[in-house]
Amino acid sequence: MMTDAERLAAADVLEKAERDRVQATQLSMTWPHIDFDDAYAISAEGARRKVARGAKIIGHKVGLTSKAMQRSSMIDEPDYGYLFDTLMIPDGGKAKHDSFCLPRVEVELAFVMGKTLNGPGVNLTDVLRATEYVVPAMEIVDARLKDVRKIYDTISDNGAGAGLVLGGRPVGPLDVDLRWVGGMMLRNGEVEETGLAAGVLGHPAMGVAWLANKLGTHGVALEPGHIVLAGSFTRVVFARKGDTLQADFGPLGSLSIQFI
Repeated sequence: MMTDAERLAAADVLEKAERDRVQATQLSMTWPHIDFDDAYAISAEGARRKVARGAKIIGHKVGLTSKAMQRSSMIDEPDYGYLFDTLMIPDGGKAKHDSFCLPRVEVELAFVMGKTLNGPGVNLTDVLRATEYVVPAMEIVDARLKDVRKIYDTISDNGAGAGLVLGGRPVGPLDVDLRWVGGMMLRNGEVEETGLAAGVLGHPAMGVAWLANKLGTHGVALEPGHIVLAGSFTRVVFARKGDTLQADFGPLGSLSIQFI
């Protein structure tokens, strides 16, 4: 386990990498004794600093929800990070490519909470009852630390969260079978990735349930109005300067972003 001083130093490393858009050496190399508690503490410190500078926490993101990603990271559960109002990008909007170190985009569903969810003990039906609506989303993920990253590096780096686009058609959580919501990621009009939302723990609401239960152990609840990104159900698509990336959710509509 790291000392408090080492955790603060690690948060400094990530803060500088994000500010300068230059990847830093992996925290797991600088502090090989880092563990999960350290990683989440470093992520929380980063969130505290952003809030102190004026950002507002608007929800959370869940990552590593697929079995393949968990196996590749040698873990048996997802991870989470924070969503800030400063990460929001309008549907059809533009993002400066040089604002990121290594931008990639994922297809996800976003759950907008209508009621408080307070773990532990939250299950799938609890999530469906507490959700006001579900809406298509694209998440921009960035890597402020160099490869090869360990899970501790990704968690410390706010789960690589770097941007969020919401769009398409919002639906009630029981209006459609969320397991069968499909998504395609297109780059400049060509299909790059496809997937089904069932790839998120069998049902995307299970990503939200996991998050509520995980946060509940720290005395934190999901609040009404909070956005929860339930986890990607496609592989990432790398964003190059000049690319237009579009996520097509079929009956739920589509959304896009251009990197300039």
